[in-house]
Amino acid sequence: MPILSVRNISKRFPGVQALKDVSVDIEEGSCHALMGENGAGKSTLGKILAGLYQPDEGEIDFEGKAVHFHGPLDAVTAGISMVHQELLFAENLTVAENLCLGDLPRKGLWLDRTEMIRRSQAWLDSIGAAIDPMQILGELPISKQQLVQIAGGIGRGARILIFDEPTSSLSQAEALKLLSLIKELKSKGVTCIYVSHRLEEIFEICDKVTVLRDGQLVDTVPIAGLSRDALVRMMIGRELAASLEVHASVEAGEELLRVENLASPGKFHPVSFALRSGEILGLAGLVGAGRTEIAEAIFGLDPDATGEVYFKGKKVSLKDPIHAMHTGFGLVPEDRKHHGLVLSLTAKENVSLPILDRVATLGWVDPAKERSLAQKFFDRMRVKAPSIDAATAGLSGGNQQKLVIAKWLAADTEVLLVDEPTRGVDVGAKAEIHNLIRGLAAEGKAVLLVSSELPELLSLATRVIVMREGTMVGELPSSPTEESVMRLMAGVK
Repeated sequence: MPILSVRNISKRFPGVQALKDVSVDIEEGSCHALMGENGAGKSTLGKILAGLYQPDEGEIDFEGKAVHFHGPLDAVTAGISMVHQELLFAENLTVAENLCLGDLPRKGLWLDRTEMIRRSQAWLDSIGAAIDPMQILGELPISKQQLVQIAGGIGRGARILIFDEPTSSLSQAEALKLLSLIKELKSKGVTCIYVSHRLEEIFEICDKVTVLRDGQLVDTVPIAGLSRDALVRMMIGRELAASLEVHASVEAGEELLRVENLASPGKFHPVSFALRSGEILGLAGLVGAGRTEIAEAIFGLDPDATGEVYFKGKKVSLKDPIHAMHTGFGLVPEDRKHHGLVLSLTAKENVSLPILDRVATLGWVDPAKERSLAQKFFDRMRVKAPSIDAATAGLSGGNQQKLVIAKWLAADTEVLLVDEPTRGVDVGAKAEIHNLIRGLAAEGKAVLLVSSELPELLSLATRVIVMREGTMVGELPSSPTEESVMRLMAGVK
């Protein structure tokens, strides 16, 4: 008998049918994947199981009994915990305080700090996490904050752990450690539900996969004997190759960007390179190598940056993002939610943000102009939303990423700085974003591409610059191999 059964679950949000009549069984002690394109309903189903959302219809059976969770505390009490993609912590408190927030130990009317620390240490030890319970949680890297979440779930007696895109912000080494921990939890009888877009992880640790598309169940199948191509077809409803556009290769044109001795104390040492129209220049390196910092410095976001940046041969300011925008630079940041979008605004308002001066008359925004321009690039990016007036916060991760790129297309950006463009998006959206980047180069734009996914970097980039520990250690011409890039990244001769 399955440990968890979902029967005919439906959930609707304003303007969106997130789930419709979904049923699935989860076997005890297994790792069960939930997959689908962005907006397919994976995270919504996970949050219903964790008590964060309540279904409109359907029922959940846990260990053979019907349950209804009015909130996450009900789910945790029953034995179901969630490891969130975007960590939900009080970052100014210690690890111990975060772990015990829902049930602080007391001595009479006073907090029992000794018991709080003892309990937290025991929970951390149970998963082999070498973390000081008295450290401020916000000072820990994301990978260790995730371990704290897992320790809290296991410590509270979780029978089921739900992982929502747990490796989207981790380095490759950190992701491998997390996958090893999940295998260990499985061996101890913990049931894992794993939401991810990364096919290699699904085939590495999962026993079965449930595929959702547009909020509806496609199928639940064993991983054994399933090919990657078949899984992709289930997810997107078509052959992935059919979604790929062919762009004619473009000869590199005029020099659009030149960087000379660009540096930032404590972040990266002097780097120099040039980027021409029609080129996609890749920046490779391990986490902390200085790639994101270089892109931010070029865009004027680093007040400590030194050196010189030129656009079409003319020197531009390193201290002013507004000047960078007006010059023709655009930045697609790594963290779209905090740095790329204003989530409280509509999709239309986010697309028009960089170009309000172009849609204004006498200082007032012309609603008709704004709507017409936003609709043009909304359609070009194939954003899946009820309309351009939809709330940005309610869109899936992939569609939010498309909005970030759409606003720079609307601004007619000539040099696009793109940092982790497909982090946390599904294979279908990833192919569309790759097509868009190639299309921009084919139109004569210049693209500086930062990516931790080597296959992505090597398939898109015309040249690759490799960074290690803040130093530029090499430049590889077209068609470098993964091995040659990895050797430079790791410092191996």
